[in-house]
Amino acid sequence: MIIKDAKFVISNTDYKQCPTDGKPEYAFIGRSNVGKSSLINMVTNHKGLAMTSSKPGKTQLINHFIINDEWYLVDLPGYGYAQRGKEGRETIRIIIEDYILNRDDLTNLFLLLDCRHEPQLIDMEFMEWLGENEIPFAIIFTKIDKLSKSKVKENLAKYTDKLQETWDELPPIFITSSEHRIGGDEILDYIEKINKELKHR
Repeated sequence: MIIKDAKFVISNTDYKQCPTDGKPEYAFIGRSNVGKSSLINMVTNHKGLAMTSSKPGKTQLINHFIINDEWYLVDLPGYGYAQRGKEGRETIRIIIEDYILNRDDLTNLFLLLDCRHEPQLIDMEFMEWLGENEIPFAIIFTKIDKLSKSKVKENLAKYTDKLQETWDELPPIFITSSEHRIGGDEILDYIEKINKELKHR
């Protein structure tokens, strides 16, 4: 898939105010500081599409971007940002869960994980919750340029081993580096494949 056009449409905190034209939505989510904005900019080949910040927890809204006038890329708030405080985290949790559980146009959720870290409880619990609610999702490992190839392989194996303790079938997994522009084409090919399947239903 070639991205010819990508532009911001709307931000809000309520899934009911999201676009109503029925186009498929592909949402991106992850813990704060996972590199989500950089990945979105890399995938869409639009440097300033999603706002990157050195300060984690910046995204606090549901952000819709229309891609090629065919589908929406949705930038969701990051979860688990400790410095938001209990009330702030709860507000973000409600925004995220309401969107994921109630948004009929959500076609696939991309869950971003920092490949430098071993499996984190908060991520594993989030994946379990997605599974319990039958939400289709794929995993994107970010920042592979920060580790050696052997260490990336080792960390991915720890994740897949942990997942296989409770999952019969693993979700699709993508390995990316925004800095070196690795993995973006594979993500777009996956989206294009799903979009083609939707058209033939």
